[in-house]
Amino acid sequence: MENNSDSLVTLLTASLIHEVHIAKTLLANYDIDSYIIDENIATTIGTAFVEGYKLKVDAADFDKAKKILDDINEENN
Repeated sequence: MENNSDSLVTLLTASLIHEVHIAKTLLANYDIDSYIIDENIATTIGTAFVEGYKLKVDAADFDKAKKILDDINEENN
């Protein structure tokens, strides 16, 4: 999929980068492309300036991706 930032929407915001990587890997298992935003900013200007790492998906995949993550979270609670 081409990374067209106009069609990307934020699916997840987390303060810990590993949470975003786990979600990205889970979505990849369902053939959903996702993109981590602000991943390298903490090493550039420090973690105090990061409001959270964002995982974005194509707008067309948002509902499916959200359901996948919601279902997994529900199973683990």
